[in-house]
Parts: sequence; structure tokens; C-alpha cells
Amino acid sequence: MSMADDKPKHFVDTEPFDPNREAPADPDRERYYQASQWRIVWWKFRRHKIAVAAGIVLLIFYMAVPFAEIIAPYGANQRNDDFLYAPPQAIHFFDQGRFVGPFVRGYTAELDMETLSWRYGPDPDGVQPLRFLCLGAPYEFWGLIPGRFHLVCPADGGTLFLLGTDRLGRDVFSGLVYGARLSLTIGIVGVTISIVLGMFFGGIAGYFGGFVDSAVNRLIEILRCIPELPLWMALSAALPVTWSPIWIYFGITVILGMLDWPGLARAVRSKLLSLREEDYARAAVLMGARPRRIIGKHLLPGFTSHLVASATLAIPNMILGETALSFLNLGLSRPAVSWGVLLNEAQNITIVTVYPWLMAPVIPVIIVVLAFNFLGDGLRDAADPYKT
Repeated sequence: MSMADDKPKHFVDTEPFDPNREAPADPDRERYYQASQWRIVWWKFRRHKIAVAAGIVLLIFYMAVPFAEIIAPYGANQRNDDFLYAPPQAIHFFDQGRFVGPFVRGYTAELDMETLSWRYGPDPDGVQPLRFLCLGAPYEFWGLIPGRFHLVCPADGGTLFLLGTDRLGRDVFSGLVYGARLSLTIGIVGVTISIVLGMFFGGIAGYFGGFVDSAVNRLIEILRCIPELPLWMALSAALPVTWSPIWIYFGITVILGMLDWPGLARAVRSKLLSLREEDYARAAVLMGARPRRIIGKHLLPGFTSHLVASATLAIPNMILGETALSFLNLGLSRPAVSWGVLLNEAQNITIVTVYPWLMAPVIPVIIVVLAFNFLGDGLRDAADPYKT
């Protein structure tokens, strides 16, 4: 019998146990620990599928904003006197079983003598092929550069009213495209103002405490006690009627931004109250750093991701605020175009029941607000260091 056969059956050759020996490194764990804060937030955000989809939807909306003149087949205030309250035209690809490409059918119109209004119907023989990357209605790109290039145009002598027209024959779809420029940007500009004010007042309240903290809290409580919509209406009505639409736009933006900062200021204050007791903040104080540098360089960057998530959730409130004010004739008005201005056409319920396509601006408002809320939920979960 060999010496190997003398070993017990349960015997296993191992190296002596060394308590100081390091465990083999896990590549994924090493990659996680060496990543920056923003990279970790991005990894966690990608796992939130609904938030990612919402971000893609918002990206499409905002990418269309700079090119509204090119995307819209008509001007925002261009009238078509022969097609008042015309219904939407559907896009077809087949005519009598034959593929002819994308086209719309023309209208047949007759005057209803009882209601003194026009009744429209599709013309079975009025095939109007669509033209793409074409020359159409003239415009001024961003009000500066004359142009006629469009993404899609109606056939020569034809019409292209994808969402119908209003009481003056203005294309509703073109109005939605142009209206996105004001409705979507007013939220970003207003939130920027809100963030600056919220970080300033919340920063000084959370860092200094004492009397400053009490004064800021009392100011926040006063503003939060006033109902938002009546306050918006009062301040918007105070804007001079002689102002141009651009100044009205900036005025409403400033009003929305200045009234939305208390919630963000409270979040900044509560965070700074805990962060100012950390060792690195105390070390900065002992080294002689000024409060402005400590707040701006050491405390605020520690929860920037939370501020981004809070701002994302605040933008829908700005959009809804502008939409409500314009709907009530207290905000923007023609010739400026926003989703709220378009909804102003649908104030009469009788008109809405007869011409339901005038409610089309509600659809992008709902989509954008829901997308921002889903995106904000995803960013908030990704920015939470305790959520895995």
C-alpha cells in the first residue's frame, strides 16, 4: 500500500489559514467603489425602466423645440379662411386597395342653414399626397432668418390639418408645435430661478441657524399659507397690458420661479443642518474658510443629485401654472402661442362638444407632466444613497 493510501478518506490538502490574508477582489465591487457619485446615480437610474422611457419622451419633445418652424406645416397664427373649424385629416397609405404612399383626403363642405356653420366630410376622390423635406409656407426661423423649408408639406393646392383647425382656420397641430417652445422652456427658466432662491435662503438658514433660520422659516410659512393659484392670478393680472408677449413671458416666468422656491429651500435647509456637523465641514471652519465657500464648495455638492431630482419634479408645476394662467386669460395671449393659449379656445363647453379636436393641447400637457413625474421619481430613487 502506498503512503497516499494511508491518508484518511476525509483528508484535504489546504494551505495554513492566514487571518491577515486579503480576500480576492470582486471586479464589480471594485468598479462600484471607485466610481464617482454621478456614475453611481446613472447606473441606478438605468434600472428604472419607466423613468428611462420618460426621459426619452422628454428628450424628443425638447429636441423639437428649436425646430418648430421646420416641423410645423403652417405658421402658428396663419389663417385659412376657407376652413374654419375643419376636422382633422387622417393620413392614409392605400387608395381603393392600391398603395400610393402617405396622403390625406380633401374636404367636401356644405353650409348648414340651421346652425349657419360649415359641415365637412372627406372627399373620396380628393387624394392629396404629402411632400417631405419640401418648400412650404414662409416663416422666420426664431424670428431672425427667413425660410420656407419644412419637414412635411401639403400637396400643391391641398391642405394638411392633422388635428383640425380653430375658429379662425389656424392649424391646431402647428399651434401645438409652436406652443411647446414657450410651455416647455418656461418650466426650465422658472425652476432655475427657484433653485437659485431656494439654495440661497435654504443654505443660509441651514448653515447659520438661530435667528436667520427662524426668519427664513417664517417667510416660507407665509408664502406657503397663500393659495398658489389666486396668488398667481393676482400677480399676473398686475402685469401691464401694454407689455409685449416676450415681456409677459418673462414676467410670468419670474412670478412662477419666485413663488416656487419655499419647498426647495426647506429641503436644502434640512440637509445642511445635518451636513454642517460632519467632520469635513468642521475642518473647513477650523482652516478659516468663509461660510460662502463652505456652503458652496463643501455642503451643497454633497446633495446636488437630490436638487436635480427636486427640480425635475418642480418643472411640471411650472408648466401647469402657465397653462392655467393662459387658459384664464391672465397669462400669455396671441400672437404668443403656448399650450395654455390654445386651450383658451376650448373654454366654451358647447364648442368642445361640437369641435372636440380643440381639446388636443391637453394631450401633450398630460404626457409631459407624467413624463416629468416618472423621470423625477427615477432620479430621486437613484440619488438615494440608502436605496439599492
